[in-house]
Amino acid sequence: MGTPPEEQGAHDPFLRMHAVNIYVRDQERSLRFYLDTLGFQVAYDSQVESGHRVVAVAPPNGTTVLTLVQPSPHSVHSQLIGRATQVVFVTENLPATYREWRRRGVRFRGTPRLRRVAYEPAGSPSAASDEQATAWGGAFARFEDIDHNSFALVSLDEVTRAAEAQRRAAAERREAERRAAHELEIARQVQARLFPQRLPELESLEYAGACVQTRQVGGDYYDFLDLGQARVSMVLGDIAGKGIAAALLMANLQANLRSQCATAAEQPEQLLQSVNRLFYENTADNAYATLFYSEFDDRTCRLRYANCGHLPGLIVQSDGTVKRLSSTATVLGLFPEWQCHTSELELCPGDLFTIFTDGITEAVNHHDEEFGEDRLLDVMRRASDLSPRHVVQAVLDEVRQFSGNQQRDDETLIVARCRSRADRAPTQAQ
Repeated sequence: MGTPPEEQGAHDPFLRMHAVNIYVRDQERSLRFYLDTLGFQVAYDSQVESGHRVVAVAPPNGTTVLTLVQPSPHSVHSQLIGRATQVVFVTENLPATYREWRRRGVRFRGTPRLRRVAYEPAGSPSAASDEQATAWGGAFARFEDIDHNSFALVSLDEVTRAAEAQRRAAAERREAERRAAHELEIARQVQARLFPQRLPELESLEYAGACVQTRQVGGDYYDFLDLGQARVSMVLGDIAGKGIAAALLMANLQANLRSQCATAAEQPEQLLQSVNRLFYENTADNAYATLFYSEFDDRTCRLRYANCGHLPGLIVQSDGTVKRLSSTATVLGLFPEWQCHTSELELCPGDLFTIFTDGITEAVNHHDEEFGEDRLLDVMRRASDLSPRHVVQAVLDEVRQFSGNQQRDDETLIVARCRSRADRAPTQAQ
């Protein structure tokens, strides 16, 4: 039993017509004719192991290739030079092509003639049967190359209509792509404004954040929320997915957090439960986000945090030891009933705190090796004397160099450093 037609495309190997041989006396002379006179393009021009040159040309708007073969004198193939090739070229406007090619010096065997071309379906008992043949209106002419090989040049009404339909479809596609690109640029500008534009001032902490998106918009999120009473929330999240869909969910999550952050100072667990409920109710069943939520108290240097299914936050202490702030809850948005717990610790002078998305640690190089947490910590230790803004840039530069500028995912991180008492002064965070 044969393969059904609808399944053949999934199993059949690639297949297309390679070329039609045109026998010529001089390859170079014929090549110049097809390129300069007919306006064709070079399909390939190479030399095989035998030393023979293989030259092929193709019309500018077609896929069929003509191989210009220069046979040995007195060979059987040399007798095919100057004969009818049975090759038919189709043009949308035969009179225009005829005039242009004649102007360029192409020899035609008479002027174009109107005719009806009969096409008989396969299996018809007679080519002359009017009942089974389909008539195509159009025009016909024959022309020759410089070796008197002759070709047919035709213009068919159906081809003209199809070409016009394709032209309209292509124009519509271009316009749709232009509109989509314009709308995507607007979305990029809108999302850029969703990232923090102002950093609340703190005495004992300097901090910075950045997001480098894979596409024009993405699903990574970071924010700095002023909770009042000398407290600031540093938030970083990662929406499942990429592109526009993830960006919309990111905006939804950001709006929920910002609109309810007034309750965070005293009851962060209640805030996150409310955010989870709204995220669950307003998104599809498979939508979720990981989130690292932290609050820093400028008066006590205490850091309270909730890690909702996110990568561990890292604290590199002044003596080089590392603390990992692991999960305290599961991801947001998958469960209507959701419990959240917080943990708390004190940041000491010189401690470097960072939270980040997997676009940082899961960036890969050409050996398919991941950047990983160890490399991130190494960069942080080497840049420990720099400001958080410069540490952020150092990490992004290292990731970019490691991956060879082949970014696969959004890269987002926040870095904060606890100031020593001598360095504490009311300054704008960098």
